[in-house]
Amino acid sequence: MKLQRLLLILACLIVYSVDLRAQEELQFGSVAMDIPAVMHKRLTPLTHYLGERLGRKVSLKLSPNMGVAIEEAASASVDISYLTPVAYLEAKKRGDVQLIAKTVTNGKGSFQLMIVVKEDSSIQSVEQLKGHSFAFGDKKALLQRAVVVGSGIALEDFSEYKFIGNYDNISRAVQIGDFDAGILKDTTAFKWEKKGLRILYSSPDLPPYNIVVSNKVDAETRNKLKQAFLQLDPANPEHIAIIKSLDKKYDGFAETSDAEYDIVRQLIKPFKK
Repeated sequence: MKLQRLLLILACLIVYSVDLRAQEELQFGSVAMDIPAVMHKRLTPLTHYLGERLGRKVSLKLSPNMGVAIEEAASASVDISYLTPVAYLEAKKRGDVQLIAKTVTNGKGSFQLMIVVKEDSSIQSVEQLKGHSFAFGDKKALLQRAVVVGSGIALEDFSEYKFIGNYDNISRAVQIGDFDAGILKDTTAFKWEKKGLRILYSSPDLPPYNIVVSNKVDAETRNKLKQAFLQLDPANPEHIAIIKSLDKKYDGFAETSDAEYDIVRQLIKPFKK
């Protein structure tokens, strides 16, 4: 009789423990690609979707810059993160975060970085950027500098270059003439093509932005999250609204692996000395 009571108590404790874990809130972090208000608007539909799929609340914890985003992902201050390729590599190195999906842009599981100038600029080639000013985003976004140097111009050839935070800042700064040129993610560059900017140079295809989870997220939750992202169906009107809210050029998410990001490791290696 005592044994039966003990087993019943243990069973209740297990059920309670599982139920408690299901109720625990998950924190979703992100690199700062736009101003916080815009990022909040872009990510909120996705967090609502994930909360429904997991049966637990998923809330946003937005980072002011890439350094903070990397630290929060690596230290498990957030459970899920939307990261750039470089941010992922650094968070992987420091905190062993796990990839669960990559973004798909216009049907491709890759993206490009693009150098842009004002639409009516006299600059027609990368070589003509010499002696002009240039806007980068976050100082920790090493891939931006690697792509610019790879395009054929040295950083010291600019009259000046500055790090001004995010792609939204870069777009506006070049458009109003504060800088002669800047670097943008492809989807941002395409959006601003109709708002006074011109694409001067496009990088080769690069492994894309991604979704990772911290090393403290249990395997069951990690698998549920992975399936939630992979099952976002662009043919489903509700799903495509969630995907396009994050980025209008995105079509969804696909499986990925750490090996895909080896090309980025090589590109940024000279800038990590």
